[in-house]
Amino acid sequence: MSNVMQQSLGPSSSSMERDARRIHDDRPVSPGNIAIGVVIGRAAEFFDFFVYGIASVVVFPELFFPFAPDRLTATLYSFSVFALAFLARPVGSLVFMAIDRTYGRGVKLTIALFILGGSTASIAFLPGYATLGTWSILLLAICRLGQGFALGGAWDGLASLLALNAPQHHRGWYAMIPQLGAPIGFMLASALFAFFLVSLSDADFLDWGWRYPFFVAFAINVVALFTRLRLVMTKEFGTLLELHELEARRVTEVLRLNGRHVLIGAFVPLASFALFHLVTVFPLGWVAIYTDHVPSSFLMVQFLGAVCAILAIVVSGLVADRIGRRYHLGICAVLIAIFSFIAPMLLEAGPTGRDVFVIAGFTILGLSFGQAAGAVASRFEKAYRYTGAALTSDLSWLIGAGFAPLVALGLTSRFGLAFAGYYLLSGALCTIVALIFSKTLEISND
Repeated sequence: MSNVMQQSLGPSSSSMERDARRIHDDRPVSPGNIAIGVVIGRAAEFFDFFVYGIASVVVFPELFFPFAPDRLTATLYSFSVFALAFLARPVGSLVFMAIDRTYGRGVKLTIALFILGGSTASIAFLPGYATLGTWSILLLAICRLGQGFALGGAWDGLASLLALNAPQHHRGWYAMIPQLGAPIGFMLASALFAFFLVSLSDADFLDWGWRYPFFVAFAINVVALFTRLRLVMTKEFGTLLELHELEARRVTEVLRLNGRHVLIGAFVPLASFALFHLVTVFPLGWVAIYTDHVPSSFLMVQFLGAVCAILAIVVSGLVADRIGRRYHLGICAVLIAIFSFIAPMLLEAGPTGRDVFVIAGFTILGLSFGQAAGAVASRFEKAYRYTGAALTSDLSWLIGAGFAPLVALGLTSRFGLAFAGYYLLSGALCTIVALIFSKTLEISND
């Protein structure tokens, strides 16, 4: 390695990391191994995410907000705390980008994932409102902020590493692979909660049963950490750092040179991110409040929906490679717009209608979500892709998904289910407009 290369590597890699890469096995890491590491990492993050989201419906309203006059108000309070993570995530990105530049990617990931796992596991030990009063809500909010803050640091660049190793005409296929982590994480979370809901009495579940998924989250994060560190320590990753392709750049620099890309890129996946919560967390809350549909059975229907989402994500890779990611996302936005008018009718059509809503919604989500992250990352030149994609993703999740369960439930409780559809429609229209203003969504080779 030349002196120039070593100097360029310095800002994004510690001396220990550089030494680790020098002694790493000379055999190249295959795209398949990278893909497995990326999926495990994303699945762990989304497992944490969905464990909290499901608990926001089936546990927290009764445990932390028993003083609310009704179940609806308690769930709205719970969804308000749920949104805090999306406010903290951009702050986490700013802090952890600085840690990345100073101490290296491995140090950053270790700190972030231990905070993420620790915040999630800590929720399992929280007493309810009956024991601590308002302090229990404050502690829950702190843990939720910790989750969001840590997620800002969990951005590892491995998805970009996978994309940069992708063949020219198969980038849509490789872009969908990291997205598989979301439905896998949801399947694990929903299955765990459904099991305890079925196996335990209501009193035992609210007393201790709900806590087990939060314990599991910490163990999964430890496995994900070592999997990701193994890839970050490879020579391929170090080489891309040397070439500045996965380097953490200063946020002010990225916004000054790529502010337009960040803004437009945040709105491109908005339809997908809005639908994300309107088929997972929101309907579970609506069903628990307004129907006699047992949450455990509805979770298992959503489990089957997640299976459909996995298949649809895989299909999205094939379609995007054939017609282009930009056209694919445009078609998906139109499908989401159409679904926004059908969804309220399905939710009101009894158990069968709700089942169709879940299966159809998850399938459309998979088709769209499969290319959402690739659309975000591909807007930036290689030198700014890592930081630019992180900032764009944080902003998009905040706008499109952070308040979706709260807003959708609030609108439906006041004006009817049709307004949840209108909310989803607004996301689809934002995506279509952003695509019109976007020049291209293909990965740059510059």
